[in-house]
Amino acid sequence: MNHRGVYLVALILSATVAMAGADSYVIDKNHSSVDFSGTIVYDAAHPEQSRFTGTIDVSSIDTQNERHDGHLQSADFFDVANHPSISFASTGVKKVADGQLHVVGDLTMHGVTQLVTIPVDILGTGTNPMNGKKQVGLVGDLTSKASEYGVNSWENFKAVLGDEVTIEIVVEANAG
Repeated sequence: MNHRGVYLVALILSATVAMAGADSYVIDKNHSSVDFSGTIVYDAAHPEQSRFTGTIDVSSIDTQNERHDGHLQSADFFDVANHPSISFASTGVKKVADGQLHVVGDLTMHGVTQLVTIPVDILGTGTNPMNGKKQVGLVGDLTSKASEYGVNSWENFKAVLGDEVTIEIVVEANAG
């Protein structure tokens, strides 16, 4: 089975406290491999009260190959002219084990919204030595089918590229 990977690396900086015990983080677009914006409200003591949102400007995906980027932005794939963003908004968070969450939410891509569950590992917390702010590291990944989002306009899309797409998210966040 073929797997294609879209790797999203976002370093999240600056924030304000949103609720007691929870820190709110705003994504810093300057430290991301794509134009990625959003907010994370993370409550270590009550992780089920955490919230996650994010939006990717699809035209910002950069594979270091201009021709390939243009093809990804075309109607064959993401159809940026009609669907310029990919977004996620959590609807619930479940603590699975210490440092492990299942973040459930709506993933919208190519104009189609699907309810997904993203397993998230809390890598750790501490104090950033550069700015003295609280810091948390998170990773998560999601495997989904391109066909479920209509990203499969080629007749032989699945045969050539496979239908599964893995999205990997790596986040380093500092509270404000």
